[in-house]
Amino acid sequence: MTVSVNTAVNGTKDDAGALRADGAEALRPHAEDAFADELKALAAADDRPRPARWRLSPWAVATYLLGGTLPDGTVITPKYVGPRRIVEVAVTTLATDRALLLLGVPGTAKTWVSEHLAAAVSGDSTLLVQGTAGTPEEAIRYGWNYAQLLAHGPSRDALVPSPVMRAMAEGMTARVEELTRIPADVQDTLITILSEKTLPIAELGQEVQGVRGFNLIATANDRDRGVNELSSALRRRFNTVVLPLPESVEAEVDIVSRRVDQLGRSLDLPAVPDGVDEIRRVVTVFRELRDGVTADGRTKVKSPSGTLSTAEAISVVTNGLALSAHFGDGILRPADVAAGILGAVVRDPAADRVVWQEYLEAVVREREGWKDFYRACREVSA
Repeated sequence: MTVSVNTAVNGTKDDAGALRADGAEALRPHAEDAFADELKALAAADDRPRPARWRLSPWAVATYLLGGTLPDGTVITPKYVGPRRIVEVAVTTLATDRALLLLGVPGTAKTWVSEHLAAAVSGDSTLLVQGTAGTPEEAIRYGWNYAQLLAHGPSRDALVPSPVMRAMAEGMTARVEELTRIPADVQDTLITILSEKTLPIAELGQEVQGVRGFNLIATANDRDRGVNELSSALRRRFNTVVLPLPESVEAEVDIVSRRVDQLGRSLDLPAVPDGVDEIRRVVTVFRELRDGVTADGRTKVKSPSGTLSTAEAISVVTNGLALSAHFGDGILRPADVAAGILGAVVRDPAADRVVWQEYLEAVVREREGWKDFYRACREVSA
C-alpha cells in the first residue's frame, strides 16, 4: 500500500511553516522569498518545456542561477559566479532520475547553490536535512509522535515524515547538507530511496513512493574525506558535480562584493562600493596564503591550517562593514578588516601565527599602497 503524507501547516506559522513574531521580518529569507520577483518574472517569460512539477524549465533555472536579462528588460541577478557548464550539468541531473552531489572545499557555495536550485525547481528550499555526526536515521526516513504511538499504536496519524519523505510524496526537491558528516549507516538509508524511489514503512506494511518531480541534492566537503566516506553503493546513486574555487581575483572580488552587498542591505550596513579596495585586499591575502605564492608568482609563502575560503572572506568583510558603520565613519578601512583576517588565518595559535607574521613582513610590508593595511594588521597581531 502506498501512503500519502499530510503536510498541513499549523495556523500559527507563516506559509513556509516558520515560527515568527507578529510582523517580524526574517533575518535571512529563504531563496524563494528573497528572489520571488525574479522567479515570478522568469516563470512568466519561460516558454520552454518543464519537467513534471518543475516551476521553471531547465533553461530558466540555469538563468536564475547565472543571471541574465529577460525580453521584458527584467534583470536576473547572478546567484553563482562560475563556469556555466557546471550549472547546466547540475540542472540537467535534477531533470533525470539521478540525485545530485555538490562536492568541493569549504566556501565554494555548495549550500548556496543547493538552496537556489531547490527554490527554482520546486519553489521550496526548506525540505532540508542538516548532516551532523549525530544525525539519526529518522531525519532521513521518518519518526513518530510518541504520544500518538503509545495511545493508539503505529498509524498514519502517529507518523512524522522527514523532509525527504515529504519531497517524495509531493514531487519536490529535498536537500541533504554535509552528507559525509552523517554516520555511514544513516547515509545508507538513502540507497533504497535513490535507487528504487520508494521508502518502506515497515511498521505499517506500507510505503511512500516518489512521484515525478522528486529528486535530491546533497552537499559534501572535500576536507571531510576519511570522516564518513560515502559507500560505493551510495556514490553510484549520485551524479557528482565539483564546485571549484574562483578562477581569478576579479571573479572572487565580484562574488564577495555581491554577497556582502546582499547581507549589508538586510543589516542596514554601508554600501559595498565604498570598500571595494579593502575587499580586493582581503581576497588577495586569502588567495595568496591559500595558493602558497604571491599573485605575481615571484614569492612563495607558507599556507596556514585554515581553508581561507570565499565564504570566510565574505564574513570578514561583512564584519568589517559592521565595525565601520557602528564604530567608524561608515567607510570600510584597513583597521575594520584586520582583526577579521587575523582570526581567519590564525586557527592554530602556534604554527599559523608564524605563517602570518612571515607573510606580513615579507609580502604586505613591501607592497606599494598597502602601508595602512600593514600597520593595521601589525597592530592587531601584536
